[in-house]
Amino acid sequence: MRNDHDRSIDQDQPPGDHDQPPGDHARRPRDASGPLAALRTGRLGRRLPQLYAGLALYGVSMALMIRGDLGLDPWDVFHQGLAVRVPLSFGTIVILVSLVVLLAWIPLRQWPGLGTVSNALLVGVAVDLTLAVLPAPDPMVARIAFMAGGVVLNAVATAAYIGARLGPGPRDGLMTGLVGRTGGSVRVVRTCIEVVVLAIGWLLGGTVGVGTVVYALGIGPLVHLLLPRLTVPTGPGPRRREPSRIASRP
Repeated sequence: MRNDHDRSIDQDQPPGDHDQPPGDHARRPRDASGPLAALRTGRLGRRLPQLYAGLALYGVSMALMIRGDLGLDPWDVFHQGLAVRVPLSFGTIVILVSLVVLLAWIPLRQWPGLGTVSNALLVGVAVDLTLAVLPAPDPMVARIAFMAGGVVLNAVATAAYIGARLGPGPRDGLMTGLVGRTGGSVRVVRTCIEVVVLAIGWLLGGTVGVGTVVYALGIGPLVHLLLPRLTVPTGPGPRRREPSRIASRP
């Protein structure tokens, strides 16, 4: 997940304009970037349905990759590794990890939006509901189709919920918060986080395989292609430049 499940971000979304210089968060008025700011920029009739459709599809995409059993993305390897060790469902693990990650936002002075909270709570529910009705396929061709379909659907879902501009996922916010506090590059911070969670998840028993590689190589270009098409313009005045890079998880 994952959530928060790339999980970066030259993103043009309220709240928390991530293209502000490091340290600028502390100087901006709270009402300019707080969780309610994104709700005041209009077009909620499109943005809210798009947000929740994106989160639901994100859970479905995770379930497809799990049932394909050819490897998961780094955060879901971590979630699966935990699920192997504790008597909780995969979706429950996703929710609990999301809430723990949100606690890390506090020292980073990140402000969650409606999309952030919805991401933390709903993706895990969606993945559990899908796993309950989606059987694991036996033929290898079907498993490959599940894996490939999961990656593509994950990209669509990511572009949809990020494009709704109602707040980043918990894991995205952790990454951008660390970028803002450390001054490091998005690429380095993201890579460090994902290598750590992937290694821990693999040691715990999570599935690493060809699907992990396909996800790592494919999710960025796919979201890059889809995000401008699914980003909802908000607020008065001329359209601002479209996002060009995005995280791959909620």
